[in-house]
Parts: sequence; structure tokens; C-alpha cells
Amino acid sequence: MARMSDVRALLDLINGYAAEAIMLPRTEFELAENIRDFTVAAVGGDVVGCAALHFYSPATAEVRSLAVAPQWKGHHVGRLLVESVEKEARNYGLASLFAFTYVPAFFSKLGFVEVERGELPLKAWKDCLRCPKFQCCDEIAMIKRL
Repeated sequence: MARMSDVRALLDLINGYAAEAIMLPRTEFELAENIRDFTVAAVGGDVVGCAALHFYSPATAEVRSLAVAPQWKGHHVGRLLVESVEKEARNYGLASLFAFTYVPAFFSKLGFVEVERGELPLKAWKDCLRCPKFQCCDEIAMIKRL
């Protein structure tokens, strides 16, 4: 569970990847407004990773803003974050989780399968409108049935 005191660290982590065109940038306001969506991984009080569970319907949600500090990659932080978000989704009684990713092999190992974008809720595309790659999106859509 993230706290308001984590917003600065989340902003730095997410926007670090956004600067590399790997993720969408987030504002401090967006993170504060959606802080309840976020799960964080922390080591010694420092945020080393994050993931958000963002609801789109009573049946499905997106795993979004999955980010791990570069020095913590390869330490299973990402896997643990997705597993935590999945557990939360199951507790809410959701039927599926989806993600847009550049790393489909990572999500495949966690039971996600590649799908056509048309299989996902249209509301999921609202963030796409802000993306500089909107007209030529190269992210892979993946879903996991729970």
C-alpha cells in the first residue's frame, strides 16, 4: 500500500521511465489522486518499485505504472508487485487483469497471454490519447483470467 509520503518517490521512479518513452508520465496531482491504486516495494524505507491496480469495470482492472528502480531489476521486485496487485484483484472478485507492456515475456511468466487490443475495455484507451505513440503504439496488450 502506498502512502501520500511516497508520491515524490513514485513521481521520480515513473517519470524516469517516462523520460525514456517506456511509460506515460504522471503528475504529482495524478499520483496523489490515485494513491489508493498503488502498491510499493520498499527497502530500508526507500521506494524501489511500484505498481497500480486501476479498475475499469466490476470485472476487470489494469496493472499499470509497474516500475522498478534500475538497481533493483533482477531481484524479483516486479514479480512480487504484480503478484500483490493480482491478489488484491482477486480479493475484489475481479475476473481479469490486463496490462500494456514492452516486456511480454515478463508477464507471460506470470500467466498473462497476449490479446488483441480490441478485447480490452475501450475506457483503457483514454490514457492512450496522451501518449506520443498513440498513432503508432508498439505496446503489447496482455490479459490474465483470474
